[in-house]
Amino acid sequence: MINWVLDASAAIAFMKGETGGERVAAALETSVLSAVNASEVVARLITLGFTPHKAIATVSNLCCAIMPVDSDLGFRAGELVALTRSKGLSLGDRICLALAEREGVPALTADRAWAELGSDIKVSLIR
Repeated sequence: MINWVLDASAAIAFMKGETGGERVAAALETSVLSAVNASEVVARLITLGFTPHKAIATVSNLCCAIMPVDSDLGFRAGELVALTRSKGLSLGDRICLALAEREGVPALTADRAWAELGSDIKVSLIR
């Protein structure tokens, strides 16, 4: 059962033990992470000093599924640019939102700008 879609910021907060990470820990077993957001997390871990192999292993060992991005999800993320442009959201952010919308569950994020989108897509802040 999927209850949450994790944004990269939420996954990173959990991995780094940041504020809000405990909320992510409680949600992990019923969460999914898009392949695009998993890529963002891997990249961030590498910039923090992880080897590529260790970064991939760390993300792969999260207690959540990694969902592929298909054309429908990619197209929906593209459509969301009109809603998100003024808040500066990235492609990865829009993929996360599109996946949350498709699954009918909240996106779990540390990015406060998401709460100000004025959208029907559910967003839950970790801090």
